[in-house]
Amino acid sequence: MKNLTERDKKYIWHPLTQHKLNSDMLGIVKAKGAILYDENGGEYIDGIASWYTSMYGHCNEYILEKVQHQMAVLDQVVFSGFTHEPAIRLSEELINILPSNQQKIFFSDNGSTATEVGIKMALQYHYNRGNKRKVLLAFEEGFHGDTFGAMSVSGLSVYNGPFEDYFIKVERILTPTKENVGDILLQLTERLSQNDIAGFIYEPLVQGAAAMKMHDAEGLNMILELLNKHQVLLIADEVMTGFGKTGKNFASDHLPVKPDIICLSKALTAGLMPMGVTSCTQQVYDAFYSTDIAKGLFHGHTYTANPLACVAALAGIELLQSEQIQKDIRRVIKSHQEFGLKIKGHPKVAEIRQCGIIFALDLNIKMERYGRLRDRLFNFFMTHGVFLRPLGNTIYILAPYTITASQLKRVYDIIELALDSEV
Repeated sequence: MKNLTERDKKYIWHPLTQHKLNSDMLGIVKAKGAILYDENGGEYIDGIASWYTSMYGHCNEYILEKVQHQMAVLDQVVFSGFTHEPAIRLSEELINILPSNQQKIFFSDNGSTATEVGIKMALQYHYNRGNKRKVLLAFEEGFHGDTFGAMSVSGLSVYNGPFEDYFIKVERILTPTKENVGDILLQLTERLSQNDIAGFIYEPLVQGAAAMKMHDAEGLNMILELLNKHQVLLIADEVMTGFGKTGKNFASDHLPVKPDIICLSKALTAGLMPMGVTSCTQQVYDAFYSTDIAKGLFHGHTYTANPLACVAALAGIELLQSEQIQKDIRRVIKSHQEFGLKIKGHPKVAEIRQCGIIFALDLNIKMERYGRLRDRLFNFFMTHGVFLRPLGNTIYILAPYTITASQLKRVYDIIELALDSEV
């Protein structure tokens, strides 16, 4: 029998992969805590929590127990015309931890659909109120997913180049710094006079796919405040930042001005099941509440509010609020701070930055996003038992909260070894 890597090649088309350049996919057979195990007996510390999902560790026994129990009771049911206890409880728990202006929960399947729903809410909100606004505002270098609306508001052409002629209308602004926020506000003030911008979608504080680019919280809040005055709906894409990664439950908790709409996925279900959520204010919901059926939000997915995914999310929220996980978050934040102080003067480090448990360093080497250095770094880390996915010349860590001190030290040590070597 061929191994998984060889069998994979026959039929599977992988995401974000040019198969003519990268044909071998590593077969993973087991995961536990912060460790991935391959079919050859290799072990790897999961330094990015498998795309920021498994924040409480892989195969967390508490979450597994809850989902296993639910599987024997109710596995799946249509969510149009029916409801169920796990979805109701999850909506209650989410409203308890989301910013206080959030009042309604709309379920979907993943991060892209969560943002897709948010975009549609913003556009139809104004349409339903008799004031068509056809333009969306977004940050430069933002990333919001791979469906068409989500691609439209994303600013990374390496993902979206072939489709740009088909996008909805989007205008972009720079992310704020202390130096440029005044100019951004002046630009926006002039632009807003046209009254045609429906919504502003943004990754609050950290732009994940843009190599963990971090922006000024005070400047962002000033932008949100101005847009709010002009009835532009604020759509916070917290798919990556949500559920504790910035040191608070949500990145929006760091800002006085709260979003009208929030998009969630990834760590929502602790990496166990796919699910997306889009929350909104009562005001947004009320624009769809009508005796006119055409004013409803006609968006739905077969697995909307899947009971198993809801139970996984409930268990994850319970763990997030536990003293142990909060202690782990504080421990990882402090550990990153100490590592940053240690390496910030290294001659190969151009910049370090941190927001909560998200740590990133830029190499002082200019390169293409998918150049050979990125592949050499990735292979170097994997050879030394650490799973990290550099973004261009950026190395970042976004590990499970439950990663042990010794495992985290190993990640740091291998990064330092890479800096000191001729990778």
